[in-house]
Amino acid sequence: MTGQGLPTGRSSRLDNKLVLITGAARGIGRACATEFAAEGADLVLLDIAADIDGCPYPMGTWSQLRHTAELCRGYGVHVTADRLDVRDSAAGSRIVERVLDEHGRIDALINNAGLAAPSGKPLHEVTDEEWQLMLDVDLTGAFRMLRSAVPGMIRHGAGSVVNIASTAGMVGYRHFAGYVAAKHGLVGLTKAAALDYAPLGVRVNALCPGSVRDDPELEGRMLGEIARSLDLPVAEHEHTFIAAQPTNRFVAARDVAKAALWLASDESRDVTGAVIAVDGGFSVR
Repeated sequence: MTGQGLPTGRSSRLDNKLVLITGAARGIGRACATEFAAEGADLVLLDIAADIDGCPYPMGTWSQLRHTAELCRGYGVHVTADRLDVRDSAAGSRIVERVLDEHGRIDALINNAGLAAPSGKPLHEVTDEEWQLMLDVDLTGAFRMLRSAVPGMIRHGAGSVVNIASTAGMVGYRHFAGYVAAKHGLVGLTKAAALDYAPLGVRVNALCPGSVRDDPELEGRMLGEIARSLDLPVAEHEHTFIAAQPTNRFVAARDVAKAALWLASDESRDVTGAVIAVDGGFSVR
């Protein structure tokens, strides 16, 4: 359980907390899961674990989700894994109800499930189906999970929701209208929900990652898929993205996960409605 993508050792910042993570099969989702497990959190790991009609690249698999779960169990925490399509409100509600029955609470929800494509075309070429798919997963999926999980947090008197948005929620990108609209919407949802629930002890924040390296150990592929949507040559796409980074390096998925961990922990108890860029300075150019 070593390498650039996974933490080592065992700490206790999230001891006795139950965290639910969507899109947990690979990439940032796996990074969050292993970082949280290393800090003592019990986990419910969710992923569609199947391909989606209309998305031009493969989704995370059941095998990848199980691998994430096994990595987390290596830290001695309780882990369950299940399939979930965040477009299915009823299925999300059933899982939340089951978790509350078994554990009595959900301390944190990490809304990480998302798509980068279909993209790579000007707005007037985007079909209704492509537009709807992007918003349904990247924006409405987070809304559905938040709506299901927050009532239990309110009853418990505390909770943290972390929405994984993007720098596309802060600035525009050519040929990514659906993705930009969905991520801007997710930032707006974060701010509105934060105000709704601040008096009730539930915090809602957003992280906006920049160009996150596709770490092979995490089996991430988002950056590569964005490059493919832009028709960037495989051999050149990393150089192209790094050239736009003020720090001259990619963001590491584990650094996004560490920011999510802080927002999920009691260390950030006075932070709500925040939109935090983890982008190496990209969005302030």
